[in-house]
Amino acid sequence: MKILSHEQIISLGISPATCVEWVRESFADKRSAQLPAKISLHPQPDDFINTMPCLLPAPRNRFGVKVVSRIAGAVPALRSLFLLYDARSGETLALMDADWITTMRTGAVAALAQQTLRRSGPLVHAFIGLGNTARATLLCMLESEPDRPFQVLLLKHKGQEASFIRRFEAYGNVSFQCVDSVRDLIAGSDVIFSCITKADDLICPDDSLFRKGCLVIPVHTRGFQNCDLFFDKVFGDDTGHIRGFRYFDRFRYFAELGDVLDGSDPGRENNHERILSYNIGLGLHDLVFADKVYRLLSGEGTEINLEKPSEKFWI
Repeated sequence: MKILSHEQIISLGISPATCVEWVRESFADKRSAQLPAKISLHPQPDDFINTMPCLLPAPRNRFGVKVVSRIAGAVPALRSLFLLYDARSGETLALMDADWITTMRTGAVAALAQQTLRRSGPLVHAFIGLGNTARATLLCMLESEPDRPFQVLLLKHKGQEASFIRRFEAYGNVSFQCVDSVRDLIAGSDVIFSCITKADDLICPDDSLFRKGCLVIPVHTRGFQNCDLFFDKVFGDDTGHIRGFRYFDRFRYFAELGDVLDGSDPGRENNHERILSYNIGLGLHDLVFADKVYRLLSGEGTEINLEKPSEKFWI
């Protein structure tokens, strides 16, 4: 079994545009995957430890499980590890740090959702929460559509907006504006990304502020339950992960993002539909990313031998 570190994964220099293509590829594999809903445990009310398994049959023949946690006070707050197996033999192939995988596949899914479900014409994109997930999302957007100009609104928060803007100084296809209030951000935006990991209340309880034709992508799902009840369509990355939502049975329309990608669902049908895209984050994406990283790092990493029993009877 190999141990693959965060630094080794970063050293590969995998582009954000490649991440978007990997996500698109993993959605195409979804129908053949065994993908149970994640198990979420809560050591404290606002903390979580999630276990996310997935099995991909031939030709991939891979099984994987990720454990991801958000613990208040930890730096960074989100941490994750991934175990990768050969599904044919049961051999453990690698234990790898999954912080890069989690962040970049999350950003790539959000970027792909906006490409797939946004209305046509000029758009204003907005971000609430300016951490690693927001950075990954915007990187994937800018690099997968380098010839498209992006106008971006940022909700000010503890001066993080300045650092966020500096991160994208080298990109010529994005311009920024900062606002002080959620109301101004929602009212002035066509595509809204929420990248905060904690929301005790509704982020914008005033339904009238959401523009016709807007697309809301709550990356960590919280804070937009009012939109569940009046938006025209809701899409998600997996029905089993979303079925337990409080208002699931009251969605006006629901389909999976993968159905839009493969053409079996029309997705957005006009520029007036308000659309909500719940991308919970799937072990499927983690597994595809982990397998590709493992193959790219062939010959690298620290090998360890767990000295497993070789005899059938060992007690």
